[in-house]
Amino acid sequence: MSPYIQSLRIRTLPLSVAGIVLGTGLAGWSNWLVFGLAVATTLCLQILSNLSNELGDALKGTDADQQGREAYGLQAGTITVKQMKGMIIFFIGLSMIFGTALVYASLPLFSVPFFVFLGLGVLAIVGAMTYTLGKHSYGYKGLGDLGVFLFFGLLSTLGGYYLQTQTLSAEVVWCGVAIGLPCVGVLNLNNIRDMMHDREHSKRTFASLLGPLGAHIYHYLLLFACLLIFICLGHYWVACVTPIWVWHIRYVGTHTGRELDLQMPVLMFSTLLVAMLGWF
Repeated sequence: MSPYIQSLRIRTLPLSVAGIVLGTGLAGWSNWLVFGLAVATTLCLQILSNLSNELGDALKGTDADQQGREAYGLQAGTITVKQMKGMIIFFIGLSMIFGTALVYASLPLFSVPFFVFLGLGVLAIVGAMTYTLGKHSYGYKGLGDLGVFLFFGLLSTLGGYYLQTQTLSAEVVWCGVAIGLPCVGVLNLNNIRDMMHDREHSKRTFASLLGPLGAHIYHYLLLFACLLIFICLGHYWVACVTPIWVWHIRYVGTHTGRELDLQMPVLMFSTLLVAMLGWF
């Protein structure tokens, strides 16, 4: 596989569109152009986050000598720092192009919402880049979970809905909260796997702050709360993923290290399934 494609971390992309899918579904799929542009923008932001994450960890030495993980371009030496920076600039540009087109296609030109969403787009680009990149990277201060919740839960769902309808409701907000929880769960699972290594390199993830037992309990609560919120809102079909998540929880509780990688796609695709079932 090309080291460039490998560093895009394609397997993470389905999860990034869960909020957009949920918000658009709740809005009734009224504008497919807006949906397509929203997906394109979100995918570019996720790739930008992946690339910035790899560069940030590499520059800080966090990925050095890490066992049990796939070595991406910088760690494997197949991509230089200069080449990685070039890829980051390219996806910043794509994010801006698709994001601007999305706002232009959805909202009245030069209206207050128009400028608000442009501002949110800039904030999303900054958030995608500064998770591990830079001196004040929030992923090293235990705030990565909050970032995922805000951007891939609330902002994606509420944005996907508002850009279709130009309205919001309390139900949509709660749906955004609910879908953001398993998105955080994916990051938490990654951080449980890397907990000991992260501590050795002064990377303070929320999981490492909680410790092994606390991080596992937190993981279970994220998934339980997601199902509970949807069911309380009357979206009963999401309960279909319960057997998958029960099996997932049992696996996470009895396995460690690289074995947890097998559960990443399980949680990502089941979260996307929840987003699709959340329409009903």
